[in-house]
Amino acid sequence: MNLFVTVSDQNVTGLGEAAPGGLTGADTAQDCQDQISAFLKTHPQALDNPFDGWRLAHEAQVAPCAWAAVDIALWDHLARRAGQPLYRLLGLPHRAVATSVTIGILPPEVVRERVLEVIQRTGARYLKVKLGSPEGLEADQAMYAAVKEAARNYAVTLRVDANGGWDLAGAQSMMLWLKERGCDYVEQPLHHQADDQLPALFAGRALPIYIDESCNFAKDAARLAGCIDGVNLKLMKCGGISEALRIVATARAHSLKTMIGCMGESSVAIGAGASLGALFDHIDLDSHLNLLPDPASGLCLDAGVVNVDAKRPGHGVTLTC
Repeated sequence: MNLFVTVSDQNVTGLGEAAPGGLTGADTAQDCQDQISAFLKTHPQALDNPFDGWRLAHEAQVAPCAWAAVDIALWDHLARRAGQPLYRLLGLPHRAVATSVTIGILPPEVVRERVLEVIQRTGARYLKVKLGSPEGLEADQAMYAAVKEAARNYAVTLRVDANGGWDLAGAQSMMLWLKERGCDYVEQPLHHQADDQLPALFAGRALPIYIDESCNFAKDAARLAGCIDGVNLKLMKCGGISEALRIVATARAHSLKTMIGCMGESSVAIGAGASLGALFDHIDLDSHLNLLPDPASGLCLDAGVVNVDAKRPGHGVTLTC
């Protein structure tokens, strides 16, 4: 269950969302609510502006996913108060690349049906294949081969997210195997606690390497810049839009590629991420496509691109249930 947060002033309300779990710093929506409430009792000035608010919350060790809800709401409120779409308030064009749509780890016979359903429902141009199966590399190869076979009649590019499921030798062999089968890049090939092995993998890499769980904040992009090709930031991991902007700036300063991903978010947080779409080389904003129902509306999917409304103020997403 997610937590939705509003920030209201001058008859204008901004909307944000927390999606707890994983490495986001909180396990439940109640955890997020408790942390936000306790923090704001002693730091009410954190609502004065998003950048100072993020710094104070980070220093107080508020869970990133919890503060992401407040940070998104603050940015949405600023844009709505200005009567501007959020992307325009940030000085960005209304532009983005098509999103990847994720295919989770499934048996090959299930994968074939899932791939066809996803492509036909979403018009996906990119599929992100989750690998790193506990059953080993042969299972990963069987799954990737099943996805490739199922998508053979469509103009679809395949990417891979190993979720830190390979060791160094496995990553080296799998990346070579995947390159021979048309894979675009590999995300998080090694566990985030094995970052010290990234230089060895990077030196002879067969495919571009993007990090996800290894990159939570801007300092992580700088720390690993010499042994990766790009970073995948997530609003729930970094604490919202304020730090996302810093991660992108840091990545670009180190000549790294950029990607934005998502957790189990509705259209609210996805709308915030999509508002930043012009900043990214790759986009993975698809979690709202799996919600039945999505509790919010305001986004559209056009030729595989998740778009915010170019004319609505803020991130343009509102709760509907």
